[in-house]
This record gives sequence, structure tokens and C-alpha cells, in this order.
Amino acid sequence: MQLFASTKLVTEKWLFILTSLLVVAVLIVITRSALDDTQHSFSPDLRATVAGTSPGTLTELEAQTNTDWHPVTNPISFGYSDKAHWVRFSLASASLDSQPSYIEIDYPLLDNIDLWVVQGEAQHHFSAGDNEPFNQRELRYNSFLFALPENDRPAEVFVRVQSSSVVKLPVKVWQRQAFSEYTANTNLIMGLFFGLLLAIGLSNLFFFFTTRNLTFLFYTGYVLCFGLTLASLHGFGYKYLWPNQVWFQSQAVGFLASATLFFAVIFSGSLLEVRQHSPFFTKCFRALALSFLVLTVSALLLDYAISIKVFLMLLTITVILIMGVAIWFAVRRISIAGYYALAWSALLISALSASLDNLGVLNISIPSQVLLVYGATIEALMLSFILAMSYSRQRDQMMQAKEQALDQERESVSAKQELIELQRRTQDELEYKVQERTLELEIALRELSDANRELEKLNTIDPLTGIRNRRHFDKRLQAEGRRSRREQTPLALAMIDIDHFKQINDQYGHSVGDTCIRHVAQMLHSLLKRPSDDVCRYGGEEFAIILPNTETEGAGQLIESIRQQLADTPCIIDNESISLTLSGGVASAIISHEDAEIELLKLADERLYAAKQAGRNRVVVTSVKPH
Repeated sequence: MQLFASTKLVTEKWLFILTSLLVVAVLIVITRSALDDTQHSFSPDLRATVAGTSPGTLTELEAQTNTDWHPVTNPISFGYSDKAHWVRFSLASASLDSQPSYIEIDYPLLDNIDLWVVQGEAQHHFSAGDNEPFNQRELRYNSFLFALPENDRPAEVFVRVQSSSVVKLPVKVWQRQAFSEYTANTNLIMGLFFGLLLAIGLSNLFFFFTTRNLTFLFYTGYVLCFGLTLASLHGFGYKYLWPNQVWFQSQAVGFLASATLFFAVIFSGSLLEVRQHSPFFTKCFRALALSFLVLTVSALLLDYAISIKVFLMLLTITVILIMGVAIWFAVRRISIAGYYALAWSALLISALSASLDNLGVLNISIPSQVLLVYGATIEALMLSFILAMSYSRQRDQMMQAKEQALDQERESVSAKQELIELQRRTQDELEYKVQERTLELEIALRELSDANRELEKLNTIDPLTGIRNRRHFDKRLQAEGRRSRREQTPLALAMIDIDHFKQINDQYGHSVGDTCIRHVAQMLHSLLKRPSDDVCRYGGEEFAIILPNTETEGAGQLIESIRQQLADTPCIIDNESISLTLSGGVASAIISHEDAEIELLKLADERLYAAKQAGRNRVVVTSVKPH
């Protein structure tokens, strides 16, 4: 079974790698074919004006005498600005290669566009934008398309654009026939892409109805909302879904993008099982999900420029949080997290790049909408693969559990039948044997329990002194620390060391030294009156005393009295009196957090060291306030 599981994991890893490489290869081929249009189109050189006042018509623009035009890149991004912007470019001929031509502005989210084609005294004016119903457009194209005059005369083109969102102007001139072929190919690719998202969403919805696993429902919501977001960004939503809803078109991107991230956050938390691994990150995911839910509702009411800026800020936080958690889980050997991080990295990187491109921070040659499509394709396929792996593992575990339960049930039924048959034949004899063996077992268990208690006691007794040893002290200190923390009562510790013990060993020998240690241990044990107080041999000539529910003053007085008693009671060996003194360090505190008792022990040991440094035969007391 283990070999099968290991082989399956290796197979899943290779399948994931091959799927990723296949998707990337397909997207590279699509990119090359979709963007290889230089023979039948070109991007003209743009010039923009920085006039202080922005005229509303070409006549007003021409009336200005101080208009200064300067070259700009194509596409040009003016960032978030509600001002009107003017751009112009020159065409050597209104017909590209003597073929009827179009001007394409491939950014569907612009509110108002006015375009003038000037050929000598002749002027052709066009207007478009998503501030007017889609059905009013002269050319029903998901982006903006304007027909150039069908002649070979030179033309000067002026564009006035104004929008409440990012003002971006990617301008391209196409041959009409080539543009029709290009559009057909692009629509086919986009149709396949949106069909893929719809199929993934519906299949996961059916999985939810079948398994009642909320992860499938969250992923369904994410895929469908993300597909609608991309449809809105590409202009397909306005073209096919809400062509007459001008108000909703202005708010669609903020609304759908916020809903997408809401489902993405709760889906990520559910798939990665964050709640089982980190309470802190669980709270972070909940806070982000709530933020996106509030933004989803408020996006229908707020100005688009405000809602999209809030969205981009939350998106940045989401990218950092989700990728950070996924990588952290992957480092902790949570297998699915590694695949998840790879799947999401494509989408998150493309979404972040598109956002920075829209903000004007980056200038990317590939349209931001295309970046999102590529990232979404890779991410959707990989996440579907991950969900399939997760479901397969859960199904295998469930089937294995069912088989084990069935085997146990069979064994139980068989044993029950045998027991009934046996009881029927020899019930009296069986009862006698059960009683006899039960009695023997009870006796054996009692003897074993007594032996265990005796062994445990021997393991915690110091063989030289007869008092408790270091092992018992460590366990008792942990237990008393927990009780002090639970009941908020003070815990006092005392570290005691026999002064000049090495000199006693050197002068009288180790046998006499051992007798002195026993003498000190017996005196310490006899002077502790409370049953809860405990003295242990900590090591060598060093002793440790645990005083539960004892303040600093009381502990210091007790250890001081022990010091005086020992100084007044020499150790008598072979009619020879050996005077003994001790140094002690005392610390007391209410334990407030884990391992605080260790800190208290270190403090008592430091006080012992201070007592030795101060001349020995003394007790140094300190008081610790609870943290």
C-alpha cells in the first residue's frame, strides 16, 4: 500500500509538470499567432498635448495658438485622470497598402472617445465610449473601431479621450480584411477560453451537489466571477450580456473583480485548510474575505476610480498573503500547497503586472487583458488538476476507510457468531474460566501497578541522600508552574549550595563528603513542614527547593532559618565535628506564560551565584513581578 501511494505521488507530480508545460507551450503558440499581425497592421507614432485647458472639439483645439505636441509611446497611459486628453497621429494614406482600413483603440473601458480624421478641408468625426449604449455604436465591436475614408490621401487623426478610470490609448491601424480574419481568430480563442471557464465552473458546481464539499462551490463562484470580470475587461460583457445597461458597465469591473477576489480568498482558505494549521492566518483570510465582500457591495455605489484603487490595494495584500501562506505550507511538507503556489503564481503575477500596467508603473507590450487571460488559463487548468488530485486522495482515503470498516464489521459479525455458538455449548464453563482469569488478571495488574509505583519512586530517589533527585525536580517544577499559572498563586524556588565543599572532599576524602551531603539533605528535608514543599538534590552539593504558594518574604525567611540551623549543627563524623554553611538564592513569582518557571529557576540560580560572590554563608532574595 505504501509503495502504491508513493508511486501515485510521483505520477501526480509528473502529470502536473507535463500539464504545466503543455499549457505554457499552447499559450506561446497562441501568443505568436495572435500578435503576429505586423504585415497588415501597424501602431502609429502618437503625439500628445499638455495644454493647460482641454478643448471639447477639434475647432476649439485649432483655435488655440499655444498647443504644444510632444511624442509619446504607443500605447500611451495617462493613469487615473478624469481630464480630457488629446492625441494625434499622421497617416501617409488613409488606406493601408491601398486597402480599406480601420483605426482600433483596444481598450474597452474608456468612457468617451471623439475621433476626427482630417484630409485637407474634409473632416470626419466619430464618437464612441461606454457612456452610451453598445447598440448605438456604428461598428459593433467589443473594443472601439473607426472606419477610415476609402481613399489613398494622407490623413491627420485627432483623438480626444476622457474617462473616470485609467486612461489608456493603444492605437493600431488595420487593413479591414486582415482585421476581420484577426478578429475571427481572436474570438475563437476567447470563445474557447470562456467556454473552458464555464465548463470548469459547471463541473465543479456538479461536484458540489454530489459531494457537498464547499470547496467546489467556492471554486465555482471564483471561476464564474473571474470569467465575467475578464469578459467585462475585454468588452464582451457589454457587447453580449448588458448592452443597454450603461450604469452597470461603469461599475462592472470593480463589482465583478471584488466578487472574484472574495471567492478566491475563501476558496484558498478552504483548499489549503488554513484553519487546521494557523489560527492567525485564518483571521487574516476572514478579514480579507469580509473586506472584499464589503467592497463588492459598495462598488455599485462608489465612484469607479475610488473602488478600483481600494481593490488594487487589497489585491496586493491578497497576493502577498496567499502566496506567502502557500509557500510556507509547502515548506512544511503540506503536499498540495506546493502545487497550489505554482498554479496561483501565474494568475497573481499576471494580475499584478496588469494592475501596475494600468496604473502606469509598468509599460508592457502585451495588453493587460491578454495577460489576465493567459494567467487565468494556466491557473484554472492547474487548479482543476489540483482539485482532481485532492478529490482523488479524499476518495481513496474514504474507500480505504470503508474497506477497513467493512472488514472490521465482518470480523465483528464472525466473532459474534462464534461467541454465541460457544456460549450455547459451554456457557457455564466459559463463565468460570472468565471469572478465574479475570481474578488472575486483577492480581497481576495490581502487582504490576505496585511494581511500577515502586520503580517510579526509585527512579525519583537520589541513592546517596534518600531525597528526591533532579528528574523528580524537573517534573515537579513543570507541574507547579502550570498550577501557579492556572490558579495565579506565587511559586518560590530556592537554589542551595554547600560552601567550600571541594575543600572538605580534599581534606577529609569523598566518603566524608558524602556523609556531609547526607547530613545537609536530611536537615533540609526535616525543616520543610508543609507536605507541598519539596527538596531535591539538584546535582553534586547543590539542592533545589520548591515552595508552592509562597511569597518572596516567606521563602527568604525559611531558607535563612535553614542556613542558620545548618551553621549551628555541625556534622559529627568519628567524633570529629565538621562545620558546614550554605549559600542560597531565592526567587518567587506568579507564572504568567509558558516556560516562565525556567526563567524563575535561572533567576534563583543567579541569586545563588550572587550569594557566593558576596562571600558565601548567606541567602540572596529577589522578587519578580508577574509579566
